Amino acid sequence: MGIEHALLPESGLTVAGDCIIGADSHTCTYGALGAFSTGVGSTDMAAGMATGKAWFKVPSAIKFNLTGKPSKWVSGKDVILHIIGMIGVDGALYRSMEFTGDGIKNLSIDDRFTIANMAIEAGGKNGIFPVDDIAIEYMKSHGNRPFKVYEADSDAEYDEEYTIDLSELKPVVAFPHLPENTKTIDEIKEKIAIDQSVIGSCTNGRISDLRIAADVIRGKRIADNVRCIIIPATQKIYLKALEEGLIKDFIEAGAIVSTPTCGPCLGGYMGILAKGERCISTTNRNFVGRMGDTESEVYLASPAVAAASALAGFITAPEV
Repeated sequence: MGIEHALLPESGLTVAGDCIIGADSHTCTYGALGAFSTGVGSTDMAAGMATGKAWFKVPSAIKFNLTGKPSKWVSGKDVILHIIGMIGVDGALYRSMEFTGDGIKNLSIDDRFTIANMAIEAGGKNGIFPVDDIAIEYMKSHGNRPFKVYEADSDAEYDEEYTIDLSELKPVVAFPHLPENTKTIDEIKEKIAIDQSVIGSCTNGRISDLRIAADVIRGKRIADNVRCIIIPATQKIYLKALEEGLIKDFIEAGAIVSTPTCGPCLGGYMGILAKGERCISTTNRNFVGRMGDTESEVYLASPAVAAASALAGFITAPEV
């Protein structure tokens, strides 16, 4: 078992061409595979389960043309935080965020899951990627459901178009209390001490995320007075991390490893923040009280930044 937004694609239950609704706003994750997926309220969800039908207003679209290749410590999390910082948390309100361009081939499927997952943080109705060889390989290796490829018309109209050169991006951190409140790592001049680092969630709890974090942490020690909590997104990912020795790396460094859970992302358990505590997290939201006390703070970042910060005791990135 595990967190649904990682578990469903892993189980082959979501494929290109599907129209998917779910009772969670991060259902938009599956757009990484070329599906139309979006979150709905409980009433719409119940109606969909009972009738097999759902009502939608067809959203207009924004095109994000991605070019270039990201540098070593820049991942899908940095891409989507950059975009949200650029257009704001309501910049794509009820619109489809369509990601395209030659740069997509330089984004892993896990990067794409992360980007699509956080489309809702920009207000998007959904986020969607083209179905290329990387997506097809993923679907075929995780199930046998037939899929259908849809592509934008050559004369498709967009409300707005943006071009983003991935090679120019730097690690990004979203400051409290909105995902749009972003700064690149080199723009952070003060030393922001942390009490906790969380690496996991439906946004960044996949095996590639754990590998990145382990590459940063391996052979070092978590800073004194910092809780570093690692949360694999599914049991299969947990087992893979065990087989690769990643869990050993984390534990030897002084980190805590949890079984798969949403946990502190929604203020549930495994890392709830006390009054005045500060956390850097690979989760997707940093609203007031999201992870505990209303006077705590959550900073959003990639696994690389969250891992480096856990070692330093303050917000930083590897090789910066």
